Amino acid sequence: MTDETTWTDPREQLEAVVMMANGRLAPRSFADRAAAEAWAQPELGDQVLERNLVCSCDS
Repeated sequence: MTDETTWTDPREQLEAVVMMANGRLAPRSFADRAAAEAWAQPELGDQVLERNLVCSCDS
């Protein structure tokens, strides 16, 4: 019996988040970066970031 596990590079486990103009993260999750960009309002100072899921740090 073999137990094969697919390895995923942790550097590629990212989630898109929106940092609002007030410096807080948007209180919602996004399916991908495109969805975050569609929701963000850059004219008000929002920024779309990608955060690593493993260490929860910005990339």
